[in-house]
Amino acid sequence: MISQSAPGKLYIAGEYAVVEPGHRAVLVAVDRFITVRITPAEHAGRISSALYETRSLAWYRRPEDGMVEVEEQFDDYVVSAIRLVEQLVREAGGPLRFFDLDVSSELDDGSGRKLGLGSSSAVTVATVRAVARFYDLPLDDLAVYKLALLASEAVQPIGSGGDIAASAFTGWVSYTSPDRWWLHQLRAHTSVGELVRMDWPYLSIRRLPSPDLNLRVGWTGAPASTPRLVAGVQAHTRGSHDAAYAAFLRGSESCLSALIQALEGDDAQEIGRQIEENRRLLSDLSRTSGIVIETPQLRRLVEIARQCGAMAKSSGAGGGDCGIALCLPETDVAAMCASWESAGIQPLDLSVYSHGEATP
Repeated sequence: MISQSAPGKLYIAGEYAVVEPGHRAVLVAVDRFITVRITPAEHAGRISSALYETRSLAWYRRPEDGMVEVEEQFDDYVVSAIRLVEQLVREAGGPLRFFDLDVSSELDDGSGRKLGLGSSSAVTVATVRAVARFYDLPLDDLAVYKLALLASEAVQPIGSGGDIAASAFTGWVSYTSPDRWWLHQLRAHTSVGELVRMDWPYLSIRRLPSPDLNLRVGWTGAPASTPRLVAGVQAHTRGSHDAAYAAFLRGSESCLSALIQALEGDDAQEIGRQIEENRRLLSDLSRTSGIVIETPQLRRLVEIARQCGAMAKSSGAGGGDCGIALCLPETDVAAMCASWESAGIQPLDLSVYSHGEATP
């Protein structure tokens, strides 16, 4: 049996701006995982996952080209990831085989409610890694990111790919989103192998040093749809609000540049200033677009964290899900978590995860 895990993620800063090509975000991978296990099979394969209503799904191969075909036609990250990796195998002239694939997840609350930790990206990355290992394909982190992004694009084209980068590279990650229009143009007439080997315009992914800060995470219990929120902001910031959106993008780029420099210098005071600046920029974007990013619960999470001496903001698209607090040595973490709980916010037992540390 082959087993591969991929971690969930949290945004530290750069949300919304990073969906535009060439704009930056900072993310972290966290120590909760999606694990994909593969065992060889014959004549047909089966995908098992609690993410499916039916719990399992049979798959076959199309007689004309051997491509994976499922018993029901639907958009699915796992199936898309299998197809992308197997295209690499076919391009290299390798034989395709059947297998059973099982998905298990720690990125929910135990009852199936997602925690906003990037489960779609983590399952795509874990599937890419597992299928590649099944076929003995050596892939570095950048190749894993590129295959996972291409697979996820086929299912949900709205998004930056930052969560995929964090899940593939792990640790603290500086990410600049690629030119998606360029990617779409080339995808139609370029092999998967060629695309993976090419330099993608604007794309930059690099690990950052971990600052001497304790990351704490609070979950509001209100799941949010990132694609819906991103689409809503983009729809409302066109036309008469173009100038405001352009100002937001400029402000975010300046903020992220300063934040990355502060992280590299482990300058806690400057990190705090830029976290607050990113929160202000998102608040302005929320007013311009009419889309609620920092909900009352997230605002309360931030207020409590700041009262206890931490730097805090919403994480990701907002509208619910999680908020983050970066805690200094003098932060009263116990009081902060207790106050979160009193306010109906669940502290999550999470740490930043980097390659080389033990996985489940």
